[in-house]
Amino acid sequence: MRERTSMNLRRRGRPRKNIGTHEERLMAKITSDTAVVGVIGLGYVGLPLALEFAKAGVRTIGIDVSKEKIATLRAKRNYIQDISDDEVRDVVAKKTLVPTTDFAAVSECDVIYICVPTPFTPNKDPDISHVVDATRATAEHLRVGQLVILKSTTFPGTTSKYVQPILDSVGLQLGEEYFLAFSPERIDPGNKVWHTQNTPVVVGGTTKACTDLAVAINRRIISEVVAVSTPAVAEMEKLLENIFRSVNIALVNELAQLCDRIGVNIWEVVDAASTKPFGYMPFYPGPGIGGHCILIDPYYLAWMAREHDFVTNFVTLAAEVNESMPFYVRAMIEREIARQPIALANAKILLLGMAFKRDVDDLRHSPALKVAELLFDDGITNVSYFDPYIPSVEVGKRLLQSRKTLTEKYLASFDVVVITTDHSSFDIEFICRHARVVIDTRNATKHIKGARKNIVLLGEGR
Repeated sequence: MRERTSMNLRRRGRPRKNIGTHEERLMAKITSDTAVVGVIGLGYVGLPLALEFAKAGVRTIGIDVSKEKIATLRAKRNYIQDISDDEVRDVVAKKTLVPTTDFAAVSECDVIYICVPTPFTPNKDPDISHVVDATRATAEHLRVGQLVILKSTTFPGTTSKYVQPILDSVGLQLGEEYFLAFSPERIDPGNKVWHTQNTPVVVGGTTKACTDLAVAINRRIISEVVAVSTPAVAEMEKLLENIFRSVNIALVNELAQLCDRIGVNIWEVVDAASTKPFGYMPFYPGPGIGGHCILIDPYYLAWMAREHDFVTNFVTLAAEVNESMPFYVRAMIEREIARQPIALANAKILLLGMAFKRDVDDLRHSPALKVAELLFDDGITNVSYFDPYIPSVEVGKRLLQSRKTLTEKYLASFDVVVITTDHSSFDIEFICRHARVVIDTRNATKHIKGARKNIVLLGEGR
């Protein structure tokens, strides 16, 4: 609390020793590795970030409202798949990572990262309540000489219109007494190549001093840091990254449906197009999109655009196409049931993979959840799933438990088996050999040669 005391003495007119500006003192702490880093929100973004600082020997305080998460970390255990259990055990034991639910710890930090969820409402409007709550909690303990960096994915203007006014209300001068920047997260769950340390990040500060400090602290653990002129640029580029993917995935999803009608295999089409060495990047169809960002970000942008009397028709249409894919998969399932001598209500369906992508335990907005929900809505009550990463899941008011193993008899007992997530641990040949009908939404069966009469591939053109 020495900084707070110095500020109060100065404001009372008492002289103090000239030891440089607050920017210079904070920069000195950062470059000398004496700065204390705080991370608010210890989820898929916050915990890997906190771990990188702690591994680098920087004293790091991890703050989360979840008592369960904090208790797990204090017990030197990990709860995120992409992180090594040994690494968590090591930094907690050395106390370079200190987990807590007490937001008063913010006052001990020189740099505070806000890494909280930014979901949307049932009406597809942004919900930045977690950002607002975390900012208010930070403001209660804000002191002179601190840098606040928002990392949560959000719409342009969040940092300046929502975060800054809350922090300004403390009475400190932005850019001189405290500092504020936005630096979007770029986490890709399950990616073994690109992770927190080697993925370049973008930083935009509210002033030049804010940008310089944010760049400096990020460079402590990240190999490449790119500075942009404002937080709004950094906020917008994050949306562009994800909407670029959303639009291109929507394109192939729509063409997959067309290919099913005209008798052309979309997977072969994409492979053929991929031989062009310039001007093309392959994207692939599927049962829908999941995770936190790609599904949500188009609606964040659309909401922000309406404030400026602008309608993002192209972006919104792409989002709608992607959200329609679980409905298309449901239609495929019910078509295959109709081809068998069984009533819809008596059909038995097995979904293979409940996570939103391959080899992760992340359920956020998984299209498999939506497929299961739609089947239940249509009166197909006998829906089971198998996913080695997801032991149990709630679909509506139903609690489903994953099968431990797949056996010949178990597979053969279902009328339709659907590959909704192509986990690399799945024995696809075994599955196709013993299942009555396999609906493949991920092209997981592409290596199976010979007779494929029981395989129905999304976008195959049959």
